[in-house]
Amino acid sequence: MTTLSSELEFHISGMDCANCARTLEHSIARLEGVESVSVDFSTAMLHARGRLNPDAIRGRVQALGYGVIERTDTPSPPISPDGSRTGVARFIRYLITGRRNVSALAAVVILVLASPLAHFPAIPFAATVLAAAHLAVIVLAGHTIMIKGIRALAFSGQITIDLLMSIATIGALLIGETGEAATVIVLFALGEALEGYTAERARDSLRSLLALAPDQAHVLRPCTDCVEHLGQNGYEGGPCPWCGTHEIVTPVTEVRIGDTVLVRPAERIPVDGRISNGVSSVNQAPITGESIPVHKQPGDEVFAGTINGEAAIEVEVTRLAGDSTIGRIVRLVEQAQAQRSPVERFVDRFARWYTPVVVVIAVLTATVPPLLFGQPFFDTDETRGWLYRALALLIVACPCALVISTPVTMVSSLTALARRGVLVKGGVFLDALARVKTFAFDKTGTLTAGVPVVVSAQSTECSSAQERCESCDDLVALAASVEARSEHPLAHAILLEAEARGVARRYAPASAVRALAGRGVQGILNGDVVTIGSHMHFHESQADCRNLHPSVEEAEASGNTVILVSRNNRILGFVSVADAPRPTSREAIGTLKALDPHTRTVMLTGDNISVAQAVAQKLGQIDEIHAGLLPEDKVSVVRQLQRDYGVVAMIGDGVNDAPALAAATVGIAMGGGGTAQAMETADIVLMQGDLTHLPDVVLTSRRTQQIIWQNIAFSLTVKALFLLLALPGWATLWMAVFADMGASLLVTLNGMRMLRQEPGMAA
Repeated sequence: MTTLSSELEFHISGMDCANCARTLEHSIARLEGVESVSVDFSTAMLHARGRLNPDAIRGRVQALGYGVIERTDTPSPPISPDGSRTGVARFIRYLITGRRNVSALAAVVILVLASPLAHFPAIPFAATVLAAAHLAVIVLAGHTIMIKGIRALAFSGQITIDLLMSIATIGALLIGETGEAATVIVLFALGEALEGYTAERARDSLRSLLALAPDQAHVLRPCTDCVEHLGQNGYEGGPCPWCGTHEIVTPVTEVRIGDTVLVRPAERIPVDGRISNGVSSVNQAPITGESIPVHKQPGDEVFAGTINGEAAIEVEVTRLAGDSTIGRIVRLVEQAQAQRSPVERFVDRFARWYTPVVVVIAVLTATVPPLLFGQPFFDTDETRGWLYRALALLIVACPCALVISTPVTMVSSLTALARRGVLVKGGVFLDALARVKTFAFDKTGTLTAGVPVVVSAQSTECSSAQERCESCDDLVALAASVEARSEHPLAHAILLEAEARGVARRYAPASAVRALAGRGVQGILNGDVVTIGSHMHFHESQADCRNLHPSVEEAEASGNTVILVSRNNRILGFVSVADAPRPTSREAIGTLKALDPHTRTVMLTGDNISVAQAVAQKLGQIDEIHAGLLPEDKVSVVRQLQRDYGVVAMIGDGVNDAPALAAATVGIAMGGGGTAQAMETADIVLMQGDLTHLPDVVLTSRRTQQIIWQNIAFSLTVKALFLLLALPGWATLWMAVFADMGASLLVTLNGMRMLRQEPGMAA
């Protein structure tokens, strides 16, 4: 008895044209119990919901001439995961792996061997042998095409290119054009094979991302039930008291959370985890797109598919292999490719009308001139018959090139961006981003690092003209002694500065440390009371800090937070702390402006206006500032920007900016190395965690739109030109095949150019 399912996913093989996906959708939708079904040509995935019979779905898919495998957690492997077969060799291997392709190759051989007979009609039985060879070619290359076309009409009511080619081939046979019929069906079969190959290459570009992660891991596990020591000193099993950990090579699918994995130098890290032992640099380019390896130490996160550097590390597993960051990226990109952009929806609607309209034109072409105007139905010595012209029109009645023009370009762009550390959750967002000219940036954690750092330290015994002196170093050391055990971000900044100046251990940690109600902190050091607090706190305590007023006010006007330090109520100086702009932010904003002089940049922040203006001045080219905003205020500003400028992109950290990200036309989150919150919040995730790739994704979105419209214009132009050539009888059947299949291949290859694009390249 077959178990019914509520939701199923299948991987479909053999789809070489976007119309195949539409035919499958219509056919599966007619099955009993199916409530909804979608087939995505880009990913070759079928998704169905309802009271589903898996066997019925498999049977229908196979009856239509396609292969089907129920979806597992791991995408299908690429054709050539090792990269050893490329170009012609890879295409030849693809041709000899399928029965349909092998039949087409056999038909090509027969056609080539038999063709010379046409030039020697005097040879006995030459015409008969040639006709028999042509029939054999038609059967070998065309039988699966004809079966697919008939079944598609029967099961889904769709007029497909397979059916149209079958009609054209049979029509050519009926008018005695056996050679042309054989040539047409062979060219079509080879063209479909090449289309299928290029489509698989586009899909493999995504699957190859998952292949970056190793399929085996070296796991360190304690020795259990040790055979070598059983029976010694009463040992009867369990953890071995004599052995330490053993290194076990195991499939990554069997690695458990909490296991420790050993990664040697230059090896790929097999799982997501946290370093428990060892210090090394890690090349995170497959996840974040960073070109420079990142220093990693115990406690730092690492990701599956990244490459360990110069030293061995031990990694504590934090995620199962199926839930690794790179695995989630692949799944999210697959889901993104299934979301159709407005351009794709427009093309699909157009294609639904195009085919029946051209079929009607073909029927009228075959019947009206002979019936009403006495024109020849069959070919004559002087001219092509109107039946032949109608058959040529039928071949270009299927809008394969038009329908495939958008999804191939989208899948190529989405995959190329994922490789560079940018996760786009759908073609609809890439389409919207191409139209964005107003970018709203959160300040803290986006334009700035989100971590305060010491900008300067000035002692009362030091001239403000001096950048650093011994008394300033002593001031920082004194502050660090009080802040030594604090978790406050400002305390962390002071401790880092003390480490950088080499004075972190000049004084022992202060004792009796207590907070001063949000105004500062106080402790006892060598019997003295050391206080660290805000300017306002010392004003209220009537401490004499008049000689520092000009310097303090200047620092505050620059957007810095000023912390004063006193010993026994005598002011010793102040430390100036600020959240510094990221080094990449200024360059990213400048590049955005260079892409389009009409680009508008807006800063949104909860900080006061002086801090915001100081950061904007350091960044340059910020057109508008909104300060003192709560999360709901940021939403209001984003909506006002949409009313003023139309489409708006909001760039934030993906957590506290979630309402504004959701309100914007396109929400772009700082991923910080693949955090789950960032992936779930925004429409686009910059995995590197800064703005380095923002101009790249904007430029890619605009190139993608250019290529899509190039493909659409080219497809429609080819179809229109061929219609004009076919009606006067200037076009042959094999020319029609070249026009149809050639256009499909050219738009596919043009779309796949996005896979080879590098940041900054011209389209």
